[in-house]
Amino acid sequence: MALGPASTSAAPSKRGTLLPFGLAVALSAFLLFLVEPIVARQVLRWFGGSASVWTTCLLFFQALLLAGYAWADWLAKRPPRTQALVHGALLMASLGWLPLAANPAWRPEATTEPTARILLVLTATVGLPYLLLSTTGPLLQAVCARAFAQARVYRLYALSNAGSVAALLLFPLLFEPLLTGHAQALVWSVAYGAWALLLIALLVRTARIPPLPTAAPSPPVPPVPALTQLTWLLLSAAGAMLLMTVTTHLTQNLAPIPLLWILPLAIYLVTFMLVFDGDGWYHPQRYGAASLVAGVVLLASLTFRPGGAYGLEPGQISAVQAVPLYAGGLFVLCMFCHGELARRRPDSAHLTRFYLLVAAGGVLGGVLVSVVAPLTLSAYLELPALLTAVLFAVGLVSAGRLRTVALVAWTLGFLLFGVHAIVLRADVVDQRRNFYGVLRVRPSPAVAGAAPTLQLWHGGILHGEQFTAPAQRATPTSYYGPTSGIGRLLQARGQPGAALPARPLRVGVVGLGVGTLATWARPGDDWQFYELNPDILAIAERHFWFLRDTPARVRTWLGDARLTLERQPPQQLDLLVIDAFSGDSIPVHLLTCEAVALYRQHLTAAGVLALHISNRELDLAPVVAALAQATGQTALRVVDVPNAPLRHVTTSDWVLLTATAHTASLRHDLPGGALLQPDPAVRGWTDDYSNLLAVLRVLRG
Repeated sequence: MALGPASTSAAPSKRGTLLPFGLAVALSAFLLFLVEPIVARQVLRWFGGSASVWTTCLLFFQALLLAGYAWADWLAKRPPRTQALVHGALLMASLGWLPLAANPAWRPEATTEPTARILLVLTATVGLPYLLLSTTGPLLQAVCARAFAQARVYRLYALSNAGSVAALLLFPLLFEPLLTGHAQALVWSVAYGAWALLLIALLVRTARIPPLPTAAPSPPVPPVPALTQLTWLLLSAAGAMLLMTVTTHLTQNLAPIPLLWILPLAIYLVTFMLVFDGDGWYHPQRYGAASLVAGVVLLASLTFRPGGAYGLEPGQISAVQAVPLYAGGLFVLCMFCHGELARRRPDSAHLTRFYLLVAAGGVLGGVLVSVVAPLTLSAYLELPALLTAVLFAVGLVSAGRLRTVALVAWTLGFLLFGVHAIVLRADVVDQRRNFYGVLRVRPSPAVAGAAPTLQLWHGGILHGEQFTAPAQRATPTSYYGPTSGIGRLLQARGQPGAALPARPLRVGVVGLGVGTLATWARPGDDWQFYELNPDILAIAERHFWFLRDTPARVRTWLGDARLTLERQPPQQLDLLVIDAFSGDSIPVHLLTCEAVALYRQHLTAAGVLALHISNRELDLAPVVAALAQATGQTALRVVDVPNAPLRHVTTSDWVLLTATAHTASLRHDLPGGALLQPDPAVRGWTDDYSNLLAVLRVLRG
């Protein structure tokens, strides 16, 4: 295939002729990466709001990118008319996917394996459009390479990444705060339709252009050695793995919000853009040295954290520290991987094969992180292992003094990795990993004068603890102590004017933890626990006694709580506790107007909705206030800061809602509780709108 001007007697103007190609490439990349957070957000609420949903989405997008590059590699070798007919037909067919909307029929059942179902949902929602968008860059670059022998077609790759970065930056700054999810999908669908029609017109036009005259046959281009192709694959895989492991680390320890999806992805793409824009951005010695420092610092931050036993796990650094630390480290390490990849880029004759292997490396990295690691590793060891491998790789490509420094850094990194792996297993009674993360059961650190407890940790978040001494096992601990909002409410039951009656209660709890709330149950009560993660239920039943010792009747429901409640008839609950917001992942779909309306359907007229909103990074009180106002309820907030001697009771933040007509009862139970007032700057969330940036504590001050 060769493209040229309509007349073969004059050389084409590169500036004039390449402009539509550049625009098409940039627009396709913009749409390609804009659709990722839009679609991921649509399916997130169906799979429990887990951070692993985004990692699985990344795997899907990388796999389709590989398929798109493979299609471009095949299509670029076909005659121009064949390209126009075949690709044009697929572009027209892809319009049938519009408007972009995930079909509710794909919502999972309680026992559905999440990864496979997420991939199916994404395929049905955006499969063909995403595939065709991904072909545009390599396909049109191949066209330009054959039409203009002197054109710097790799600049188009940099332009493609610039369009991608623009989309990722505009989504959290413009699309998410100002547009609902439905409006985002509609805007994208209209833009995609316009792009598809323009690309069809461009393909038809180029098919009519005769080939450029050639003065003499070009000499044959030698094949690329297999070792070089393997290097392309491994460097690309390393970059993709760095992206996914750092994203997983941030979202598991903060929240799976679009900003923390997009920031690492934007950094990843910026490094591609810089190294392929020209040779001036990447300096091997400088970035090799910087990578050694970044790798060792990140390994140290994973191993030595404040707050835990011996100054190690399970303490956490704050978001203010974690985000710039890992963002900066990701930038330096990806610049090294992608810079070395750019240094080894081939002649334009092998351009589509190069892109194919780059995409294959992305998929390889995605499979290793999303599929292989959870099946083979019981803890999050892939990030420290990868950092150690990158330190080793720096030594392989370095020379002279830097190679010696790299050897020392790798040795130190290997030792840190070993310490990290040992610390993760130190004093661990039980450790399990699945789609939803890593769970560890471990004894509490030894403190003089304190009774020993057994604790459940999810990442760096405490999900419950229980005294090991039989005489103390019924003591409510952590967020559920007697002075907490929920503890005060349950202690007041049956008193004159109390919100909860003296008769046996019907109670629902979303989020099992270790079952600590069951300590407040009385004989005759009916308690139902809704839990997403089956490993949490298994651990609560095996290692903790709360569920076994309670005098109430207890039932557990596995699966996403909202989907389960939607399928159940009204439960006539006296109390419904939503305890799902203190952990590493924030299930936004459990804190929307539609969700609160569903909860009210399962409560009695005087029933109480209790929301546990303790969270290190997010101030959810304004959201709850807006939801209470939208649903005609009164909201009282109780922030409990226990006395220091009560080591087994932690600071808690509870908001309790009831119908306005029953406000007096709630005030009776919670004297001193603060009446929540809506914040004009924070809108109530719906299934179609949420904005976690507005409630980040670091931004709210």
